[in-house]
Amino acid sequence: MGAIRLLLLVVLCLVVTVATGSCGDLTAGFAKVELPESDLAVQSPYDVPVEQRYRYDACTGVRTFWVYAGDKPINNITTTNPRTEVRLRGHDYSSGVWQFEGYGYVPSGTSGVSVMQIHNQNGAAHATAMMLHVYNGTLRHYSGEAVEDGIYDRWFRLNVVHDVGASTVAVYVDGAPRLAVAVASSASHYFKFGVYVQHHDVSPCVESRWRNVTVYTRPY
Repeated sequence: MGAIRLLLLVVLCLVVTVATGSCGDLTAGFAKVELPESDLAVQSPYDVPVEQRYRYDACTGVRTFWVYAGDKPINNITTTNPRTEVRLRGHDYSSGVWQFEGYGYVPSGTSGVSVMQIHNQNGAAHATAMMLHVYNGTLRHYSGEAVEDGIYDRWFRLNVVHDVGASTVAVYVDGAPRLAVAVASSASHYFKFGVYVQHHDVSPCVESRWRNVTVYTRPY
């Protein structure tokens, strides 16, 4: 399986090289999407003020998300787990190639949490096309394949490239290809990042920090 994964990653890098001219410059050939602050909609436990679970430092550009395992969901109707996330609003997409780029930081001790996801349209057969979880210091594809070990206490650059027509997602950490998977299709998709409590190995409090989050797109 290791050899097959390595081959897939090599092929992925070759595809990106053809598309952008460089495996290192992942955003070459893409157009930057403008993201005003109003497009970053924060979702957090409904029974506490947002500022008790989310902080934005305008001087450093760092967004800090945290939530407790026993917190309420985002409203009193859903039964989903606690979260504090940004939902990128007004940039749902249904075609082309879309890319999320951001610098993330996960403090030691945080476990059992999603820190980034590609969400499908509400009502789709699968709620998400892709999620990146952190378990005990390892970034994983859902709770399965390891994407990056030693993720704690350091800033890392995350690039997630979603080719809608091909139903594929590629994940890069610090410019290196780390994951290439086929994903569920949906009528539309959108990006989310922050913290969303999962179902096992959950720490009492989960936290992630993000800065320089950017979205890019390229039509076919």
